[in-house]
Amino acid sequence: MFTLRITALVAPFFALPVFAASANEWQNRSIYQLVTDRFATSNGSSPSCDTSQRLYCGGTWQGVISKLDYIQNMGFDAIWISPVVANVEGNTGEGEAFHGYWTRDINSLNEHFGSADDLNALASALHSRGMYLMLDVVVNHMAATSNPPDYSSFSPFNTQADFHAECFISDYNNQTDVEQCWLGDTTVPLADLNTENDDIVNTMYTWIKGLIANYTADGVRIDTVKHIRKDFWPDFAQNAGVFTIGEVLDGDTNYVAPYTQVLDSVLDYPTFYPLTSAFVSPSGNLSALVDLVTQAQGSYKDGEFMTGSFLENQDNPRFQSMTLDQALVKNAMTWPFVQDGIPILYYGQEQGYTGGADPANREALWLSGYVEDKPLVNHVKTLNAARKAAIAYNSSFLTTPAKFLSTTSSTLALSKPPVLALLTNGGNSSSPSWSVPDAGFPANEPLVDVLSCTAINADGNGGVSASAQGGAPMVVVPVAALNKSGSVCPSLATGSGSQGSQGNGAGREVATGVAAMLAVGLSVVTGMLV
Repeated sequence: MFTLRITALVAPFFALPVFAASANEWQNRSIYQLVTDRFATSNGSSPSCDTSQRLYCGGTWQGVISKLDYIQNMGFDAIWISPVVANVEGNTGEGEAFHGYWTRDINSLNEHFGSADDLNALASALHSRGMYLMLDVVVNHMAATSNPPDYSSFSPFNTQADFHAECFISDYNNQTDVEQCWLGDTTVPLADLNTENDDIVNTMYTWIKGLIANYTADGVRIDTVKHIRKDFWPDFAQNAGVFTIGEVLDGDTNYVAPYTQVLDSVLDYPTFYPLTSAFVSPSGNLSALVDLVTQAQGSYKDGEFMTGSFLENQDNPRFQSMTLDQALVKNAMTWPFVQDGIPILYYGQEQGYTGGADPANREALWLSGYVEDKPLVNHVKTLNAARKAAIAYNSSFLTTPAKFLSTTSSTLALSKPPVLALLTNGGNSSSPSWSVPDAGFPANEPLVDVLSCTAINADGNGGVSASAQGGAPMVVVPVAALNKSGSVCPSLATGSGSQGSQGNGAGREVATGVAAMLAVGLSVVTGMLV
């Protein structure tokens, strides 16, 4: 009785919308995506982890908490973790469910990652730092370890009638097959939920509302969105009550665009493909990237502003499995931080991991030692800091579409004031140069390439001419946009104030406010009990 009375009184404070981060509140964030089992262990140990075995390696939510300094020091203010619910157990013949995507019971947590207290502790630790938590959810299917599945092993959908009739997808041009046939295979069939059934639909809506509330999550990434009818998603998103970003795995903007009408955001797969091919070699097609982005800006509901921009994730080979040219790597990694959408970095990219297709791209990060003084870690730190500075310097930065000013066979100039990104796919043996007469800066404005701290001056017409050694990218901003007491090129910076304080400060205010309200709530409880 005592516990129930406390829960009833304190719960409303957790339900306040301070944690229900909207799409606009996510827009100025940058996201660090991690595979929970492969990121950090609870006790700081570094067990061996053979990715080819597809087995649990020991990462936990407590492990993530222990490495939040590492994530935050790179400038990230949100994390996206693996799905948290209970998965199938044991070795399936295709490995164990360490990744979290083989759901068995949506109402229980995956005990390999920790307890409910541990997941709540992670949310609290993030919020105390002004950081956001994004949960990953699988709505489309449940995973089985036999064919036909033992439906009784699922919860709460435990009868064959709860699922579409078995048929593995063979024609991705047939949208009915995509939505009602099954993913997986006969070894691990992914039984497709009958999301035309109102009872199932309402159960899923209630479930997502409870999941977000129970763990005070700030956003949700949704797996396999295109495998459920579009009109399912608006009410799902409304019940989640937080920012929703969906995986629509397709490279066609015309196919992806309608999903931007039913969710806040999508992962920007259409850009991912030409981005990878543009920078993977000096023969890459930069014009194809420009054309695709221009098309997406005109066809998505909010242009590219709400898309999640990425170079790597858990489903695709790492970029460095295709090229080890560090100039190409740095140019490609720069893209998510200078374009219109929300940048997402997949764990291990900053450490130079080179894993190929799944499961090789799901390495244990503890094997890197979490070293921070490394070229790509520092590259990410600078990109995050520059983006935060641009947001603080120009109140319209997040709503101004990126504009392509010039493109050649090996160079690209992208303007998103106050940022001018100069990218190249020439590789580490090239010495690229850019001439951008319409860069749009004030005449003779002092500028700096934040990646090399090289001073540049705009010409009398506000144009920019620049060159780089070793095929390096350049990210040019006014020196007035940088904090002279900050971490980015302080000897050239002339601005004042706290870079990036806008996002983190707001988060700290939220966390402080919640703590205060909880204190009030507990005082009320104590007073009543006295």
